[in-house]
Amino acid sequence: MLAKDAVLPLELGHYRLREQLGGSAYGVIWRASAPYTMREVALKLVNEEQMARALPQQRARWAASADVEIAFLQSLEPWDERHIVRLLDKGWHNGLPVLALELMDGDLAQHLAALKRDGGDLPLAQILDWMAQLNQALAKVHQYGWRYLDLKPSNILVDKRLGIVKLADFGTNRALADLHAHSYAGTASWQAPEQFFPDAGGHYATAAQSDYFALGALFYFLVCGGTPLRFCAACGQSYREHSTAGAQRLREQSGGAIPTPLSADEEALFQQRLPRALTDPALALLRALLHREPGERPRHALQISRMLSTIRNASDQAMDTPYSLMLGQMHARKGWSCATAA
Repeated sequence: MLAKDAVLPLELGHYRLREQLGGSAYGVIWRASAPYTMREVALKLVNEEQMARALPQQRARWAASADVEIAFLQSLEPWDERHIVRLLDKGWHNGLPVLALELMDGDLAQHLAALKRDGGDLPLAQILDWMAQLNQALAKVHQYGWRYLDLKPSNILVDKRLGIVKLADFGTNRALADLHAHSYAGTASWQAPEQFFPDAGGHYATAAQSDYFALGALFYFLVCGGTPLRFCAACGQSYREHSTAGAQRLREQSGGAIPTPLSADEEALFQQRLPRALTDPALALLRALLHREPGERPRHALQISRMLSTIRNASDQAMDTPYSLMLGQMHARKGWSCATAA
């Protein structure tokens, strides 16, 4: 079992473990430094204890997920990494893959928790800026031929100095060119209907539009002060209680139909959180992203970008301070430093 001050050799250097930052059933994240340069990185390792207890099929899937993540990050050009976490080094430990990633200030879930402890809230300008950045990140994932399938606050890393967010954790990626329905993947409480409810054969027919649904769920979550969509909360709870069989349980509770992703009272709450001038374009974007049918969601990132621009233009017309200036002032405020280091 790894402990503080252990040294792991990777392809480009050796890294000393400083502090465990987090972990899950699949992986463990350590803050680490190179002994000679003292440059700090985030080391991502497979959870060995869980791996030892897992069935052979699970072990193979976890190893394959790490391979997918490494392959995707290695394929990126340097100019494609503005909103995608950078892979700095890679290697093996006890026969399992290790990734050395750029160290950020924490994830979005931690940032929001810190704001809530301090009694603060995300400014609308910040929400719109992050939505634009995440749309760009998803566009890069799609451009390189993948579906991301796991957009959620804990997979969004924050750089508080630059005021940017980056996507992380690409083990759930599925190739866009593979049109066959696949096995279950992702996080139930942030999934599109087609990603949580299987077809008759028990598989899931996702596409790039599945990522757009998750972007819409995040949009609602951020605007509504951390309140999740009931659809997403119900899927998450059902999965925790019944695993993938939870989809059928939810159908039964809804008379055999897939529950409505966005209800009228949720639309009303979303509108109440926005200035009147922004409600129509913002609600139009939310409805488009959260449409039950994938084919009715935005076709590409450019369409989402245009809808975000409409919201920003409405904001500029309603206020004396242009959106770009308002965003710059927000980044300069001391309150921007509320994110805690992960």
